[in-house]
Amino acid sequence: MERGLSRNTTLAYASDLEQFLAYLALRGRDPLRVSRSELDDYLWELKSGKGLEASTLFRKIEALRSFYAFQTAERRLEVNPAGELRSPRRPGRLPEFLRADQIERLLSVPVGAAYEMLRARTMIEILYATGMRVSEVLDLKPEYVNLQDGWVRVLGKGSKERLIPVHERALALLQQYLLIRRRRFPHTADPEVFLNRRGRKLSRAQFWRDLQALARRAGLEGRVYPHLLRHTFATHLLQGGADLRSVQEMLGHSSLSTTQIYTHLEKSGLKESHRRHHPRG
Repeated sequence: MERGLSRNTTLAYASDLEQFLAYLALRGRDPLRVSRSELDDYLWELKSGKGLEASTLFRKIEALRSFYAFQTAERRLEVNPAGELRSPRRPGRLPEFLRADQIERLLSVPVGAAYEMLRARTMIEILYATGMRVSEVLDLKPEYVNLQDGWVRVLGKGSKERLIPVHERALALLQQYLLIRRRRFPHTADPEVFLNRRGRKLSRAQFWRDLQALARRAGLEGRVYPHLLRHTFATHLLQGGADLRSVQEMLGHSSLSTTQIYTHLEKSGLKESHRRHHPRG
């Protein structure tokens, strides 16, 4: 975690290394004695046999680089066999997002008095209002929420802290949920805002299921997943005229270039709108 990687990225790197070590074990090879050509063979097998996306292969190569850089720094190796590995060029795919009418349908689904559905609806509202990562929402604690002034304090990747404003509709729903949460769990419970029915911190998988259920009720087609709400937040802000630096700060991006992908998305939307509506399009 020294590089400030997220927990999910760290777990993915660990899984990638386990796969690599298992590959070597089947061949009776010591990971500290492999050559560059053996690493090339391993990566070729991944590329040709598993049909990996470029982004996945990129991560696996980064895991190997990190592993062997550490072994070299610890003087277990004199020469780093992964030092000159080249990562595939990752495709510049534009992120998906929900249109304004689609997000409105999702946020208008009646949830009734059921605690689980109110919880899911509140999380969706907060994700769309703030652009937080789903891991950040799941880690949110009541003391990080300022209902009076309208902001939340977020601890993002690398333990970087940022403050994000929250609009009144999202705050009102959050306040309603917190009241029900206190009534439902008056005594022992985990400290996070969003809890499961036993008072424990809500899991990512459970929220995914809840989001899918509400998306079906809203009649939304295609994949609806938590990170889609973050993309939707950023896209709609830029469509509404927000400046790129502000969006970068709210998203918690360390580099402006990461946020700039949403400007390309917006430009692509403008081009399509021009094509569809201009008399000579």
